[in-house]
Amino acid sequence: MTAITSRTLVPAAALTVALLMSACGRDDPDALVASAQDYLSRNDAPAAIIQLKNALQSRPDSAKARLLLGQALLDTGDAQGAETEFRKAQDLGVPPAEVVPQLALALLRSRQYSKITSDYAGQQLADAQAQASLQTTLAIAWQRQGDEAKAQGSLGEALKAKADYAPALIEQARSKVRGGDVDGALAGLGQIPRQSPVGAEALKLRGDILLHSKRDADAAMAAYRDALEVKPSYVEGQAAIVELLISQGKTTAAAESLQALEKAAPGRPQTLYLQAMLAYTKGDFKAAQENVQKLVRMAPESARALELAGMTDLQLGANAQAEASLAKALQLNPGLAMARRGLVTSYMRLGRLDKAIATLPSDIDGNDRDPGMLGLAGQAYMLQGDVDRAQRYFARASRLVPNDAVMRTSLAVSHLASGKGDAALGELRSIAASDEGVVADMALINALLQERKVEEALKAIDLLEKKRPADVLPVFLRGRALLLKQDTAGARKAMERALEIDPGYFPAAGVLAVLDNAEKRPDDARARIEAAIKRDPGNVQAYMVLMELRAANGADRAELAGILRKAVDGAPSSPIPRQLLVDHYLRGGETKEALAVAQQAVAALPDNAQLFDALGRAQSANGEHNQALASFNRMAALQPQSPVPYLRMAGANLISGDRAAAGQSWRKALEIDPTALEAQQGLVRLAMADRKSDDALAMSRTVQKQRPKEAAGYALEGEIHVAEKAWDKAIDVFRAGLKQVPASGELAVRLHEVLVTAGKKSEADRLATEWQRSHAKDATFPLYLGTRALAAKDLPESLRQYERAVALQPNNAIALNNMAWIKGQLGRDGALADAERANALAPNQPAFMDTWAMLLSAASQHARAVDLQKRVVQLRPQQLEFKLNLAKIYIKAGQKDAAKAVLDELAAAGARFPAQAEVEELRKAL
Repeated sequence: MTAITSRTLVPAAALTVALLMSACGRDDPDALVASAQDYLSRNDAPAAIIQLKNALQSRPDSAKARLLLGQALLDTGDAQGAETEFRKAQDLGVPPAEVVPQLALALLRSRQYSKITSDYAGQQLADAQAQASLQTTLAIAWQRQGDEAKAQGSLGEALKAKADYAPALIEQARSKVRGGDVDGALAGLGQIPRQSPVGAEALKLRGDILLHSKRDADAAMAAYRDALEVKPSYVEGQAAIVELLISQGKTTAAAESLQALEKAAPGRPQTLYLQAMLAYTKGDFKAAQENVQKLVRMAPESARALELAGMTDLQLGANAQAEASLAKALQLNPGLAMARRGLVTSYMRLGRLDKAIATLPSDIDGNDRDPGMLGLAGQAYMLQGDVDRAQRYFARASRLVPNDAVMRTSLAVSHLASGKGDAALGELRSIAASDEGVVADMALINALLQERKVEEALKAIDLLEKKRPADVLPVFLRGRALLLKQDTAGARKAMERALEIDPGYFPAAGVLAVLDNAEKRPDDARARIEAAIKRDPGNVQAYMVLMELRAANGADRAELAGILRKAVDGAPSSPIPRQLLVDHYLRGGETKEALAVAQQAVAALPDNAQLFDALGRAQSANGEHNQALASFNRMAALQPQSPVPYLRMAGANLISGDRAAAGQSWRKALEIDPTALEAQQGLVRLAMADRKSDDALAMSRTVQKQRPKEAAGYALEGEIHVAEKAWDKAIDVFRAGLKQVPASGELAVRLHEVLVTAGKKSEADRLATEWQRSHAKDATFPLYLGTRALAAKDLPESLRQYERAVALQPNNAIALNNMAWIKGQLGRDGALADAERANALAPNQPAFMDTWAMLLSAASQHARAVDLQKRVVQLRPQQLEFKLNLAKIYIKAGQKDAAKAVLDELAAAGARFPAQAEVEELRKAL
């Protein structure tokens, strides 16, 4: 057997015939071309290639032979060779109608999408079928470049040229599926006759749609079998049947069907793929690896081949190799769910939690189609320490997985959510003990940490370690649990043990650096992270930890931007540091710098939707509203099933003053996701501004129906009544909402505010007393009451409420900052300690730093106060109140010259700074 191309092996009998023909007819190129045509009519492209090459040896300028050779090469998958031959045929005078559609198709197969659109977008061919073919190829090329509008235009031109052109109808069906019109797609495919040249392809696509969009495996299988009935040699139909049987776990039937495919297409990429997939499903990972490695050598740019190669490596423990294959697979095809799950898993095993979380689907918070991905999201956030968010993902995942162990896990997690904590934890313990998997273990450990039952969590971690004795994960989780217990020595020991198991496991190194910093050893912390970056310059998570550490130790904005720029250089293919750098500049009001970074980002990574989001926001901040809309449109093309781009467009429309366009954008978002709350809230605001309260009320009640156990719909309706000063109606709605969502602090706060505004103070007081008695663990209400008392200048009452809030939320930086300020005003002890804690929890926040600096000044710690307030002014140079406080600190420190310079600057601001009377008084006192 002789290999003719890298993709197809020639059957021995066909090769013998071809060689005989070439020997007998070598001197007759016309006979060789006729023979090749006969082979092509019998779908034997390899034999045709031999005949055509022999013909061209005798007659190299045969236009017909060049054209047919291009067709044959294209049939075998050699798109580049086909392109070469088609161009030669074109140069030899083959009419455009015969060669251009095929040349465009060759360019499409080799992914030269922009070349197709730049070379052929305006070309008109005389033959209707040729024109339809070219326009169909153009439609696909436009779509692959993210321009759905131009794709639709080309499809329209194709069907205008030939209304029944089946390939265009097939592509139109694919387009409808992308747009969510599944029934329309199926109806369109029904227009294609079974005996059409692409009838089998249409039936196969019908099966794909029934399988993936309708979740009807039986109907899909029937469609695939129909495709084979129409065309028994249709390899893609045979492959679809095998793949569906494998996915259903019917490995015996899959093996039988695969035998037929192996005979029909031995050594073909699709055959190798399914051989590897079947071995993978049976757990024979070595056999799977052997087949998939052959496949990757044959088709190195095949996303599905790389996906399977990566998943096989993952099963064999080759995590770094798996990461490389899976990352490339997702780059080629972002829609591969298995590759995404595998890549998230590999990142977690390698300790790259930042990459694991960034790799989760953008719609993870609203997508309940993939329980495996939700479970991985839970694990990733759990490892990151966000146990509340992790538990939400575990709860959603466990509801969807059909096997018994996870169904029981589902019930236990739902019991946790409904308050049956002890019973639920007992159920999870039982499942974890009896099941070899770790889903229940992870859910149990997370639930215990969430409940702050550390000793029980440590016991659960011991059980997990018995299941995974060589894994770094249980050791790392033990360190996390000990941190929650405030056993820093034990946590440090666990993290050091994790690094002994895997020296490159960065989450452990990151925790150790945080511990170093907490122990007043910032240089050790910095050195530890910089060593990790040196070991792996592409570790974005390490740069993020370094940035947090430097911010906590007083780094200025320029230094933090420098760290992010190094992250961009170290990980040029990651969008995360580029996006963070844009956000860093936008937060600081450095809009031109943000725009420059965003433009560079989309130039480097032109297919990343988040970077177009960043670019659009930067353009909007610079007043470039039309450009921002263009960026958000590009984002929409990259994420056609996401409402977020349209929400961004609505924001840009509002900034530019086009309220009608904003409404259209919000409505488009709701077409994609009818529960998109931000769009619903926007349309309510718009309706109220237009005095269309009935429309606003209708929308708010839709939200209530969609979210009956959430506060959002009731809050919306209540605010509508508040806007109309219909106090009693607002009170009734907020009370009705609290009956449905009895723990909603948000609704309780709004009800209290409206009662006070309506003059029903006694009712408001009763609500406050009753709410705080029955919801003793709710921090929302005391925070609200503290802020209300502060506004009324009732400082003792404000302090009392903030102290209650901090007892419930010890890490609430806002409450701590306000407590510090009030204590300073009242001369109470602990003001400086509270200010320091607030700034440690939320570093580089000018308002918190300002409070701290003023308290340092009051405590006569003048040097620290001056340095700190100068940093505040550097962070917010346009906020003149901070400069006034700097002048006061200078005066208290005895630095009158420095104070005078600042006060003179404030005086020069004139009407821009309303506190001129105080400025003048301070200047006179110098």
